[in-house]
Parts: sequence; structure tokens; C-alpha cells
Amino acid sequence: MTSVEEPARPGERIRDAARTRAEILDVATQEFARAGYDGARVDEIAARTRTTKRMIYYYFGGKEQLFTAVLERAYGVIREAEQQLDVDHLDPVAAIRRLAELTFDHHEQHPDFIRLVSIENIHEAQHIAGSEKLGKIGSPALDVIRRILASGQESGLFTADVDAVDLHAMISSFCFFRVSNRHTFGALFGRDLLDRGQRAHYRTMLGDMVIAYLTAERTAD
Repeated sequence: MTSVEEPARPGERIRDAARTRAEILDVATQEFARAGYDGARVDEIAARTRTTKRMIYYYFGGKEQLFTAVLERAYGVIREAEQQLDVDHLDPVAAIRRLAELTFDHHEQHPDFIRLVSIENIHEAQHIAGSEKLGKIGSPALDVIRRILASGQESGLFTADVDAVDLHAMISSFCFFRVSNRHTFGALFGRDLLDRGQRAHYRTMLGDMVIAYLTAERTAD
């Protein structure tokens, strides 16, 4: 008696499709981070997944759309972490230090994210500019920063002229540089910015730097 394989149910097909998309994005993230946008090959991504080049095009439309999807997911991860950050119970100084530490930890734990952002900057953010999803995702961190700044200003701990975007850039730049410039900085100065023995030092230094900026006396322009 010949057995006939039972067709997959709709829910199973959806889960299979989601798993396939996730696997493609995992491998594509590694490949784009390794080879850059121009150097990455869809054939290589297909060869390293349990799918085909044709299926990748079916799910994403093409290499450009695939890279955009990789960026969307990468930014989504840090935005989700920012949304889950609970600092409302902390005083303003402890709260802003915790936010800085979140960025520090995330960038260190996701070096592929750093490489992807560097690659996208080489391409003048054309994929981000063309993404509806990224255009709407914003940064929950900015809302948190604004609340912390307002609380710090009301209590008299922080100066009143600090801009949330400026502060976000200040925190991000230190965390980004530490990962992106690790090798060149090490070659030039003989110091590994990701040395585990210095991790606590740099993490504390970031918080101290941010708090010093927020509490410094301002002179009139």
C-alpha cells in the first residue's frame, strides 16, 4: 500500500516560511558584514542555507531588498532592547548611566551590526532612506533620554540646554568607535579597546563622561 504524505497545514507552512526567512537573514547578515554590500553574493547565501537563490528572491525580491531586510532586523533588535529598558524607578544620574550601559553592551555583543552600519554609511544610507519600516522605527532611546533629561533638569542635577539627539550621538559614538575601530586603534596605539580586562573601565568611563557633560557648568555663547 502506497502512503501519501499528508500536506502541510496552513499554520505549519507559515512557520516553515518564517523559519526559512529567519535562516536566510541570519546567513545574509554574516555575509554582508563579512564581504560588504558589493562583495556579498546571493549565491553564497543560498549555498549556506537550506534554500535556493530563487527562493531568496521569492522571499525578498533581490539583493538590495535582502540587505534592507537585514538592516531592518538589525536595527529592530536594538530598538526592542531600548523599548524594554525600565529606568523610571531610578534617579536621573543612575538612569542615564543605565541607558549608556545598554548601548555599550549591545554594540559589543553585536559586532555585525557595527559592520552593517559602517557599510550602509559607505552607501550614504540609501537603503535606510528607502525603507518605510526604518523610517518609522525611530529610536525609543530618544524618548527615554528626553524623560531622563526632563527629570534631571527639574531636580537641578542637569543643565537645561542638553539636546536628546546630541546626547544619543555622544553615547552611540563612543560605543560604536570602540567596536568599529578596534583593529586600527590597536595597530596605532597598541591597545585593544575590547580587552576583557578593560571592559569595566571603559563601561564606567562612558557613564562618567555622559554625566560630566550633563552636570557641567555652561557658559553663554
